[in-house]
Amino acid sequence: MDDSAASFLRLLKIMDELREKCPWDKKQTIESIRHLTIEETFELSDAILKNDLNEIKKELGDILLHIVFYSRIASETNAFNIKDVMDALCEKLIFRHPHIYGDVKAETDEQVKQNWEQLKQKEKGGNKTVLSGVPNSMPALLKAYRIQEKARAVGFDWEQPEQVYEKVKEELDEFEQEIKNKNSQAAEKEFGDILFSLINYARFMNINPEDALEQTNQKFIKRFNHMEKRVKDQGKQIADCKLSELDEYWNEAKKLN
Repeated sequence: MDDSAASFLRLLKIMDELREKCPWDKKQTIESIRHLTIEETFELSDAILKNDLNEIKKELGDILLHIVFYSRIASETNAFNIKDVMDALCEKLIFRHPHIYGDVKAETDEQVKQNWEQLKQKEKGGNKTVLSGVPNSMPALLKAYRIQEKARAVGFDWEQPEQVYEKVKEELDEFEQEIKNKNSQAAEKEFGDILFSLINYARFMNINPEDALEQTNQKFIKRFNHMEKRVKDQGKQIADCKLSELDEYWNEAKKLN
């Protein structure tokens, strides 16, 4: 047995002991730890964005714990166990990589993605429609990106980036028209179309819109924190400052990052 297998068996043993002896762990259900899993996923995402490899290691461990936890709970009613989870995953990976385990040709990552989506449609118990595999609870920006990726995988997509950019401008014009018409409900819909088109254009430019937006979020936070500190150094609160003064501190922060 190699070290990795031994460590995994140790984790399973600890999980069994916690489930049997710890009052908190004994009480948990698949439903009760769902929100914690979501939180751990976001914490892993933060660590990845910071490129903090030590923190990534820790957060991956937390997510692995949750996988083991769900499997342990399910095993108590004979629904499934960790072996079932791993076996199902192995079979799915083999099935969805016929260019590795079969005779299908796929020489680019784009071909692999197209094969992946088509194979998902063929799986027993798989998604009934192309877009049904996109979770309803996924954040809207990520959902739009995944919807567009899945549509592209089955051949429904623009041919050139220029076409997508023209669509962005078209949606902007339609949004401006609804603003002029003072139709707030229609303007909201058109604004959604703008965002969807921008996400589509980002995809064509090989830009992940979620990552791009988060970089801007972090940049804004740094600059705002700098501005807030400068204001406090003057013994004041932001709400007490004139906009011209805040702009001065903001431009100062822009030069720093």
